[in-house]
Amino acid sequence: MSAEADQMLFSYGTLQFREVQLSQFGRILEGRPDTLPGHRLTMIAITDPGVIAASGTDRHPLVAPSEDPGDRVEGVVFAITDAELAAADAYEVDDYARVRVTLGSGTTAWVYLDAATSGNE
Repeated sequence: MSAEADQMLFSYGTLQFREVQLSQFGRILEGRPDTLPGHRLTMIAITDPGVIAASGTDRHPLVAPSEDPGDRVEGVVFAITDAELAAADAYEVDDYARVRVTLGSGTTAWVYLDAATSGNE
């Protein structure tokens, strides 16, 4: 029995990397471009050695809500399984909080936002 890919996940950063997908999900994800309106992109330094090894970098993008409604972040939305969502949770460090959002396309998806400004679900 195969798991259903019924969770939507929006990625604007390293979860789009082939190496990260293989290490976290064991497969390459198929996605489509989308946007996250009302948010802005910044960068942070990651110190978790496992995340750095998977992504190949200690500099990772981080998204937070913006006061400018014209701001938007570009990325890709993926259909993943519950197990893959749990793997993504394990990959993301404490600077990130998983939040449900509505994307520019109208799709409802999970996204990892700045934990300091977003609050957990």
